[in-house]
This record gives sequence, structure tokens and C-alpha cells, in this order.
Amino acid sequence: MTVPRDMPEKWRRVRGPGGAEEERRVRANAREYNEKFQYASNCIKTSKYNIVTFLPVNLFEQFQEVANTYFLFLLILQLIPQISSLSWFTTIVPLVLVLTITAVKDATDDYFRHKSDNQVNNRQSQVLIGGVLRQEQWMNVRVGDIIKLENNQFVAADLLLLSSSEPHGLCYIETAELDGETNMKVRQAIPVTSELGDTSKLAQFDGEVICEPPNNKLDKFGGMLYWKENKYPLSNQNMLLRGCVLRNTEWCFGLVIFAGPDTKLMQNSGRTKFKRTSIDRLMNTLVLWIFGFLVCMGVILAIGNAIWEHEVGVCFQIYLPWDEGVHSAFFSGFLSFWSYIIILNTVVPISLYVSVEVIRLGHSYFINWDKKMYCAKRRTPAEARTTTLNEELGQVEYIFSDKTGTLTQNIMVFSKCSVNGHSYGDMQDMLGHKVELRERPEPVDFSFNPLADPRFQFWDPSLLEAVNLGDPHVHEFFRLLSLCHTVMSEEKSEGELYYKAQSPDEGALVTAARNFGFVFRSRTPKTITVHELGRAITYQLLAILDFNNIRKRMSVIVRSPEGKIRLYCKGADTILLERLHPINQDLTNVTTDHLNEYAGEGLRTLVLAYKDLEESYYEDWSERLHRAGSAPEAREDRLARLYDEVEHDMMLLGATAIEDKLQHGVPETIAILTLANIKIWVLTGDKQETAVNIGYSCKMLTDDMTEVFVVTGHTVLEVREELRKAREKMMDASRSIGNGFSYQEKLSSSKFTSVLEAIAGEYALVINGHSLAHALEADMEVEFLETACACKAVICCRVTPLQKAQVVELVKKYKKAVTLAIGDGANDVSMIKTAHIGVGISGQEGIQAVLASDYSFSQFKFLQRLLLVHGRWSYLRMCKFLCYFFYKNFAFTMVHFWFGFFCGFSAQTVYDQYFITLYNIVYTSLPVLAMGVFDQDVPEQRSMEYPKLYEPGQLNLLFNKREFFICIAQGIYTSVLMFFIPYGVFADATRDDGAQLADYQSFAVTVATSLVIVVSVQIGLDTGFWTAINHFFIWGSLAAYFAILFAMHSDGLFQLFPNQFRFVGNAQNTLAQPTVWLTIALTTVVCIMPVVAFRFLKLDLKPELSDTVRYTQLVRKKQKTQHRCMRRVGRVGSRRSGYAFSHQEGFGELIMSGKNMRLSSLALSSFATRPSAGWIETLRKKKGSDSSTAASPSGAADKTLKDGRPLSPAAPSGRSSVSIHLHGVQIPHHTRMYYARATAAGGRRGSGGAVTAPCPLAHSSTTCLLFI
Repeated sequence: MTVPRDMPEKWRRVRGPGGAEEERRVRANAREYNEKFQYASNCIKTSKYNIVTFLPVNLFEQFQEVANTYFLFLLILQLIPQISSLSWFTTIVPLVLVLTITAVKDATDDYFRHKSDNQVNNRQSQVLIGGVLRQEQWMNVRVGDIIKLENNQFVAADLLLLSSSEPHGLCYIETAELDGETNMKVRQAIPVTSELGDTSKLAQFDGEVICEPPNNKLDKFGGMLYWKENKYPLSNQNMLLRGCVLRNTEWCFGLVIFAGPDTKLMQNSGRTKFKRTSIDRLMNTLVLWIFGFLVCMGVILAIGNAIWEHEVGVCFQIYLPWDEGVHSAFFSGFLSFWSYIIILNTVVPISLYVSVEVIRLGHSYFINWDKKMYCAKRRTPAEARTTTLNEELGQVEYIFSDKTGTLTQNIMVFSKCSVNGHSYGDMQDMLGHKVELRERPEPVDFSFNPLADPRFQFWDPSLLEAVNLGDPHVHEFFRLLSLCHTVMSEEKSEGELYYKAQSPDEGALVTAARNFGFVFRSRTPKTITVHELGRAITYQLLAILDFNNIRKRMSVIVRSPEGKIRLYCKGADTILLERLHPINQDLTNVTTDHLNEYAGEGLRTLVLAYKDLEESYYEDWSERLHRAGSAPEAREDRLARLYDEVEHDMMLLGATAIEDKLQHGVPETIAILTLANIKIWVLTGDKQETAVNIGYSCKMLTDDMTEVFVVTGHTVLEVREELRKAREKMMDASRSIGNGFSYQEKLSSSKFTSVLEAIAGEYALVINGHSLAHALEADMEVEFLETACACKAVICCRVTPLQKAQVVELVKKYKKAVTLAIGDGANDVSMIKTAHIGVGISGQEGIQAVLASDYSFSQFKFLQRLLLVHGRWSYLRMCKFLCYFFYKNFAFTMVHFWFGFFCGFSAQTVYDQYFITLYNIVYTSLPVLAMGVFDQDVPEQRSMEYPKLYEPGQLNLLFNKREFFICIAQGIYTSVLMFFIPYGVFADATRDDGAQLADYQSFAVTVATSLVIVVSVQIGLDTGFWTAINHFFIWGSLAAYFAILFAMHSDGLFQLFPNQFRFVGNAQNTLAQPTVWLTIALTTVVCIMPVVAFRFLKLDLKPELSDTVRYTQLVRKKQKTQHRCMRRVGRVGSRRSGYAFSHQEGFGELIMSGKNMRLSSLALSSFATRPSAGWIETLRKKKGSDSSTAASPSGAADKTLKDGRPLSPAAPSGRSSVSIHLHGVQIPHHTRMYYARATAAGGRRGSGGAVTAPCPLAHSSTTCLLFI
């Protein structure tokens, strides 16, 4: 076989100068020829280790963690006798434990990867070798092999389809694993190979394919087949990709073009980015700081040792000689430095990292076990697919959501239509008024049609009447729907049709035509058979002008049995209406009105048109189409021009309206998340009109918004100008609304983002995909981000998967905020992998999104619970755990530092080595684990009712550098008292028998006991939610301490290990002294009382929102108890209402707008959260100005009343209390809290200091009178 000389020059070079593959050259049945190109084999490998490499590679990976390397360094130091003041086992035991646990986890994960790889690689495939079909494992398949596939088998590699059991070389595939779509697709062999149906002919086939190199484009393929001195163009329609499943086809043969890692499936898999939380990154920084602090303490004590040895120790050489090899005070100080590094290393115990992983694992199980996130319909529970990101779920600021299948059900329903200017689908009464759904009669009866789909429902009988009356326009309308599509029909039994559509929209349209009597029955490559009102008619299929995102339309050209050639077209209204014949102008105006009406209801619309073609014109056009399809270059452009030529001057038939129903609970979920100051961006491939309609349906967009900006520019200059105008409008509106108040200060800021922070009003931004491509360019991305972040809602339409990832990356890059991406299809995978947190919806479009995600569930509404309950709790628990952990370890370790000044800086420890070993493993590990796993500040119901509780996580308020230093300061304070109180007491204390109490072991037991009791009481104060496990672990750890303490000082252990346990009876004797217990009690009280006093004052003077919520709950319980005991008293006298104190604008507009509907305690949550949100908003503004971030538009509104006056967080001077009269119950509390609530909620100060407002203490919006 020879390759023709007219082969394009670019296909003569197989590899470029850098070794990158520029083209692929494959010859059939020629392994030796193909092997010289060194193409990849079909074996895939996703595992990381094998038996030989596991131990060294895994240890190398683990010791890349700074903490593990740090502890290994300490272990080496402890093995040096001259500097070791602790036994080696105090470090090696926990280090080996951590390394082992991690290694077992990694080995388990890799075992399952090996198992999956082996399962795939060992699948069997029939390979044509030497003219005989042989069973070969997938891993042994090579490029250039011809393999046979049978029905329901997976495709082993990327194949060029050669022939099949179906006529004309057709075969049907399902691509759910590849692109997430479960709909059946059709592929066809080129005619020249479709006749190669038996193995003898295929064995003689020696054609050569020259095509593009391996890439990740699933929908494109370009190449040429050279055979018998001829060339044949190849496209994606001739390819079967790895991961597809052969359906409804008995067998087919294919030529392997790409194998293993070169297949498009593997090229798209990509590498999952390793995701770390902000707390992880902060902990790494803090560990370095602590290590620096440790070095400083070591230096101080080493200098002290050198001075002491030089000034004092040298005088006692007879009694305290220097160790062997120590010849100077300086060298003694040097050794002392390393000794103290070992002793003080417990400020960062290795158990910290083990405990963090255990807590995260527990949080993941809570998500998996949550029955309220279980979908019974699909039998799908929520799943935490990672254990490392749980606390970051409590810090999300931006959510990027797909639309179809994520916000909507992706189940399309034929709802309405317009035919020849008449709208169908709305029921009307005798007066011509629309009838609401709840008043509709029974749906249309399709029992006359034996082939009707019983699940289809339509409510307007007039459309069926038009069909029965023979309306030619209605008949042509449904004829178009039954012919213009790519649906595959499968008849499982006589009259039982099952449609496989490439999109749910197509399936809905064909099903509608089926029920109204135009039943698509079957198709071949050249014909379509339709039963029109019971009569079978076969149309000759001349051409399919397929849909793509640029054309936004699809057409078929058919020849009727009468020989009439007609083009049927359906597509987007913006594209199709401009291609109509001018004679349609009047009909176009009426149909456009119907389209606008349908779009306003959130329906997906298509326009239908047709065109009759002359035989001579069609023959000429068909010839040109064939030549364009055979062109080696610019094939797609030539085809597009021919498609555009024939799709002009068409006649309008009408329009369809399909409903893509929202998932249950989507509007409520978006409203709640918005109240939690989470911004939601919708990134969808749908057209602008559909996306905007869904935006209104799910309440992202509302009629009350100040303005919705639409960016549709096609050039860089147009997009930049539209963005600039949007920013100017927002700033101008803010100045006019604010009357100059406070905004001028903002305008003086050097950062443009801070200007947008001050905008008043609510805005939304809608941008198209072609405009977004320009907006994401390097010189404009900041302008786009500033504009978008100033808006309450952002919708990006017609975006590609790559653009979705780019938008997420843009926000990550500049906003420094935690992002979450949620989607259900393969086109969402890149976005899910790019975001900090990826959530997959297990819906109608396969499992690709779920496999790439960090968390998965079946419905969008569960996102509310994932973030506001599990995420917030995880963040709260992790922060409280870290604060307490650093506190208890500094309190434990710093005692050694103070002791160094009283022991000649000799690196002597206060505690015995067993206490040092067991402190973090036994005595204090379980209580803090219980708090980290089970603690709550408010119940889950309150977390959902009060979304503002979520904001501290977004601002990272609960654990940051400031909180860390507070914990460290408390730990140091505790260590000072822990050492100096017993030291002062023991200086003069005596035993009951008059003997001196002060000895080293008694002092060690007293300090250790005080420490364990103090940290146990402290964790009791920190615990907000007590369970039986908390009680058991806290008091059980105390009991374990005393049990081990007495055991180590017992006679039994001394007899077994006399060299290890020398101090027999010391614990018993020490703890038998009342002085010791008084010392322990005094130490505990002095350490704990300042903490109790501070928390009491903070709760009283500056309560956090969670404190207010807990107080509200307590009041509610008391109120219910008292209300049961009270007799309802009827009101008499004046009928004056609460309006007498305000006379302001009421809530009528709010009620009519529907904002307050279907939100559990929504008014209460938004109302009661605002006062405590004042300081949160202040920090948010500060954060925004520091990091050039844009705050939400509601932030400015929260700080002003309706008349422009600033909201004061404090009550007027001279007023100190407030009485709240609620259902006859008088509840006194501090004025500031409730006055701020009332004013923030829109309440008004009336005469006599009264404020009327929705009451924060009631379940509903009960009016409260606050007498101030």
C-alpha cells in the first residue's frame, strides 16, 4: 500500500523537533510497522506503588510533611546520650504510630487502585491476529489491531469503526462514562469499509490512517484513510471512544487508533489537584512560628546554663562534675540547648496531626450517615469522598453551580406551543381567561392512540381538536417534530416504543408528536418511518444538518413518498427568526409575543420552520456538500457555509415551550444561602434566555432588583465598555441613594474595589460565553471580577467546561475566598476539580461529576444542610479543638521553662518521663477528641433558621493568628501559676508529721495533678454540647490519670522493674497531705476564674450571635411553659394597632413579592442576626479593603436606616434596660442588643422611645414593643 503524493505536508511529520507527536500514522494489521512509532500500549496504571517501592516511596512522601521531618529530627537528637534528657520511646512510639496509620491508609487506597486497574486491564477482547479472532486481555491490545466488539461490551480503545451487523455500517453506543450522557448515540462506518463484514476480508485490509495526535477533545476528530490509492475523510462520527458501551448492535469491527493513556477518556481524566484547607495552611505557618519560639526558649535556657556553669557550677565540680567531653561552660550551654529542644518539643506534639485526622474522619461519617440528606427516590445517600475538607465547608463564600440537572431536574416536559399564531397549552374559561393549574380538569385523553406514551400529559384539548380537524399547520408542526431529530427508537414489544435521545429536549418533543398522532417509529441511515394518525409513511432522509453551539439549530432534508423535497428546521429564536422569508413578518410578530410569554414563565423555547427545495437546486447543493465533506482541510468551515446557504428564506411554523422543572427546594435553598452571605454564580451551557428564566424561577433574579446588566459584546472593546457602564450605573445609583453620606469617603479610596463595596441596591450580571471569553483575558479579568462581585447574582451563559474552570480560578486568584463548585455532568468536572470544594450531583447525566467530586448527593437542596449544619459544625469543632490543644500543650510545656531557672538550667524535667509520654496520648487525648467530634454551639434547626451564624467561618474568626496568640497567652499564664503556686507553697510547707514537704517527686506529682485537673475543667468550660461520651472521656481520663499514677508508684511495679519505678509510695504519700490538695485547689481556681469571669462579661456585654440564639431558645422554652399556665385574656377598648407608634411603610410589598414565602423563620433569622452582624460586617469591610475584595451589596444597607441615618449599635445614653412584652410575658434584657435588632430589622423609634419590630423571640413575625 502506498500513500498518495497529495497527502498534506503537515501529516508527513510524525514527531516535531521537541519529540511531541504532531500526527498519528496507523496501518491496519501491521504490528511491526506501528511499533516503530513507540505508541503507548493499552495498559492503564492509576496506582502509585508496588510491593518493592511502597515502603521507600511512601516514607519519602510522608517525610515531605514538615511535622514528620521535625519529629524525626527530634528522635535522632534523643538517641544522642550527651543531650538526651528523655527516653527515645517518648517520641518514637507516637511517630511510628502516625507513620503506620498513614501508610496503612495509603496502602489500602492504592490496593483498590491496583484492583481497579487489574479489573480493567484484564478484560477480554477479540483481536484479529493472523486472520483468526483470538481472546486477548485489554492490556495486550496494540495500536493498529482490528478488534471485534459485541452487544453491551465496553469499547477497549479509541477505534475507527470499520463495519457492523447493522445496515450501512451503523452502530449505537452509550457514552455515560465518557461525557455523562445516558442517551444513545449513533456512529457509522465509512461506506468503503462497511462491507468488510467477515474476518477474511478484514485480515486483508491494509489501509493506513493518518490523523491528529492524541488530545482531549471528545467531540472532534480529523483524519484521512488511505487505501487502494484513494483517500477517505474521517470524522468523529466514525469513531468509537474508549469508555463507550455498544448497544442494540450485534457486533462491530474497529481499528485501534489510540490506546491506553492516549485515549480521549484518559486524556480527559487529568490529575486531581491535592486540596488543602485554609486551616491546614495556617497550621503549617503556626508550626514554623512555634518552632522559632522553641528555638528562642532553647537559646535563652542555653545562655542561662552557660552563665550558671561559669559563675556557679564551676564551684561545685567536686559534687556536680561536668559530663565526659564537656570542657567549658560554653560547650555545656550548647549541649543544654539541644536538651531543651527535646524537652520543650511537646509544644507541637505529633498527636495533634493524628487527632485532626480522626476528627475529620468522624465529621465525614456524620455526613454519610445523615438521613436528612438521603434521597429515598434514588436510594442515594450523601457521601463525603474526602476527609480533608470538612471544616472548609464552613467557610464558603462563593458557589458556582451548573444549571441543567443541578438546579433543574433535567426532565423535560412539553408544556406549550404556538402554531400559526395560535398559542396552545393554557386552559381558558368561557370568558377567555386563563385557568390556574389547580382548577384544571382532567388531562387530554390520548386513549385513541395505541402508541401514545401513558406518562405524557397535556392540559389543552384544543390542540388535539385541531389535529383531529385536520388543521394543515398543526399537522405540519407535529410532522416536523417527528422527523427533525436524531432520536433512536427501540421497540421492545409490539407497540411499546422506547426513545433514546441525545438530549432530554429532543425526547420531549418527539414524545409530544407521538401522543398527538405523529409517531416516530424507526429509522435507517437513509429513511425515517412515521405513523401519521395511524398510517405508516416512510420518508427518504437526504441529509442531517446537525446541531452545534455555533449554529444553535438543526435541520433535516427529507423526500416524501410523493417525491417532494422539504427542509425542516428547529432552533433558537435568535438564530431562526432572522432566517425566515419576509412574507412571515406578521406571523413572526405574533409568535415572538408568544415566545416572550413562554420565556417569562421560565420555559425553554425553540422555533420551527420549513422550506421546500427544488430538485435541481438540491442536486447541485448535495454535490457541493459531498465535496466539502471530503475536503482535507477547513472541512467544518465549508460545511457551515453550505448549511447556512440552504437554511434561509424559510417559512415559520410555530414554536415549542418545554419546562425543565426546578428541583424541589431550590429557591428556598438559594434564599437561605444568600442570607448566609454566600454568593451564587450560575455557569451554564444553556442560552441566555433560558438561564435568565431559571434565574427568576429560583429567585436568584427578582423584579425588585435595581438593575440586571446583560453583557453581550462580541469584541474586547464592546465587553470592556459594557462592564464600565455597569460599574458607573452602580456607583451613580449609590451616590443618589446615599445623598452623599459615607460614599464620598469610599470614593477617595485608592482601590477601585472598595468603591464598589459601598453600592446600594441589588444588581445582577448576565454574560454570554463569547463575551466571557474576552472578559477572562488578562487585561480585563480584574474589571470583570470587580463588576461581578458587586452584584448579588451572576449568570454566565453558553460557557464551555474550560470557561467554567477559568471563572472559578479567577475568583480563587483575586478574592482569596473559599469556593465551591457543584454540577452533575461531565462538562462540570473541570470546574469541580478547580474549586476548593467540589460537589457532584448524582442525577441524570452519569457519574463523572460524582467521581471527580469531594462530596456528592442527589439534590441541590442538600447543599444547604451540608454547609450550614455539617460545614459550620466542622469548622467550629476544628477551631475549638485547635485552640484548646495549643492551650493545653503550652500550659504543659512551659512549666519546664520556668523550672529551668531553678535547676541550674540543667535540662531537668518537672514531670517524670511516663507522664510526659502519656499526657497527650492518654490523659488529654480523648476529651479533646470528643469535643472535636461532637460539640455544637446551637442545634441543627437553629443553624438552618439563622444563616448569619455561618459568617464567622467566612471571616475566619474562630481560629486565626489572633486567636492562636490568645490561646498561647492563656497557656503561658496557666503554666506560670502551675509552677509558682506549688513552688511557693512547698518552700515552707511541712507534712502532717512535721517533716519537710518539699521534695522533687512530691512537687512533680502536685504540678502534674494540678495540670490534669485544670485542663479537664477547662475543656468542660469549652464544651458547648454535652453527651455521655464527653462525660465518660473527661472524667474517665481523670480517673485513668490517678489509676496510672498510683500504679507507677506501687510496690508491684517496683518489684518487676526496680530500675524504672524507684519512687515507691510517693503518690500515695503526697496526695494524702491536705496541703497538697489545697495547693491543687488554689491553682485550679486561680487558673480558671479569670477565664470564667472574662466569658461571663463577654456574654453579658458583647454576646455573639450564637449566644443570642441560645438565649432566645431559653426564653422560648420559658415562654411556652408560662403560656400554658396563663389564661388567654380578650382585649377590650381601643382598637388601635401597633402602627400608632410608627406610621411607616408596611410589609405589603414584601408579602406580594413572595420573598417571605416558604422560608422557615426567615424573617426571624434575618432580623435577629443583624445586630450581632454589625461587628462581623465591620471585619468584613476591613478584610475587603485589605485584600481588595468586594463585599455584598447588602453590607452597606445593613449600616443605614431607610432615611439614610447610620445605625447605632448602642442604645441612647441614660437608658439601661428594656422591657419586651410578648404574649403577656415580660422579659428584661439589655437595651443595646434589642434596640440594634429592632432598628436593623427596619423598626422605628416612636414617641416615648418605643420601637416596633418583628420580635426575635417569637417563631413568627410577632410585633414587639420595646420601651426604651
